[in-house]
Amino acid sequence: MRLAVLGLVVLSVLAAGCISRPLLYDVKVAPDVISPNADGRDDVTRIEYKLRRSADLSIYFLDAEGEKHYFRENKRRSSGKYNVYFGGVVEGRMLPDGPYTWGLEATELSSHTEKVEGPFTIVDADTVMPELRNFSVYPQVFTPNQDGIDDRVAITFYLNKEVRELRVYVLDEEGNKYPVSQKEGVAKPREIGEPWVPGVYTYDYEGGVDLGATPPPDGIYTVVAEAEDLVGNKVRETSTLTIEHGGVPRADIVNAAVEFYPEVVPLGGTLTFTATVENFGSVPVRTTGPPPGTTYTTSENFNSLGWYEEPGAWRFGIDFEGNSSGRPYPYRFAIGSDAELTVINGEKYLMPGQWVTIVGHLQIIDKPPRIAPHYWAGLIHEDVRIVNDHVDPQVINIGF
Repeated sequence: MRLAVLGLVVLSVLAAGCISRPLLYDVKVAPDVISPNADGRDDVTRIEYKLRRSADLSIYFLDAEGEKHYFRENKRRSSGKYNVYFGGVVEGRMLPDGPYTWGLEATELSSHTEKVEGPFTIVDADTVMPELRNFSVYPQVFTPNQDGIDDRVAITFYLNKEVRELRVYVLDEEGNKYPVSQKEGVAKPREIGEPWVPGVYTYDYEGGVDLGATPPPDGIYTVVAEAEDLVGNKVRETSTLTIEHGGVPRADIVNAAVEFYPEVVPLGGTLTFTATVENFGSVPVRTTGPPPGTTYTTSENFNSLGWYEEPGAWRFGIDFEGNSSGRPYPYRFAIGSDAELTVINGEKYLMPGQWVTIVGHLQIIDKPPRIAPHYWAGLIHEDVRIVNDHVDPQVINIGF
């Protein structure tokens, strides 16, 4: 019995000794005067501390008015040795010059709290915040489908000072980020690792469609621009962006087949051709005239008829061997008649899943460079690419 009592006494003494040993110890903050201005001298201070047991740890700086500025607040830490660097920035903003009291505070689950404090001074701090002035997103309703209308978003702003980080991205409601590319020919770093210099910046966003990728789903997004200067001051600008009718346009000349007739055309006669085009994609494709059934002469082209090339428009075209006009497929036609096409915001579209038969005519009034040249068809996505090129070439004999 006496031995048991003695053991309890010993355990109690040991327990009391453990509790009496400090939870937070060997705290050092050096130097205690910093000048955070990115000149490479005393820009940061090193904070060292040890925890004997697990605790919630806070690091703060108390200004002359008694306001606490938390660098770390209630961060769970296990027992051990820690160090962290502090450069004067709290919540993305540099603290102003002046005297402070640094403080470290540790609280155990039992609510036992220990605190260590000391003097601290900030001088010659760079408190000028980076700014993204005149932040602009245009258009704010964006239709990434390569129809030539609101296919791209321009994001512009003026950066007022050098920064080490500059990020622009599109953010969805789930927090997914979509990168945005900077346009060439505007202010940018001279080399990787150098700061971004003051100036006007322009970014371009097309939803990835230019690379053949499916754009983000239709919906409301946030355009975000963030900058962090050389000492850690941070700024963030946002604007809303709505995506509508997004998708990769897809259409083809069905079965890569075109019918030309007759096979012999006298000079002054007319060559007729027929083909079928299908929109097999998920978005409408825009088209422009002249309408199917139009008759060209060999001395004309789509420009001379007043149907100029339109970026993003799709047209069926005819070309021939010996074409010296300086442009491919000089004889172009809308992919569908007015009765077959759907009007959206004043423009004509071939809708997903829809197919149309196109008939056109070419009166041959000029002698070709060869008696029997080849004629072929193409499907042109103007100012983007020739989707179907050199389709079904056929020899047509020209009688003269």
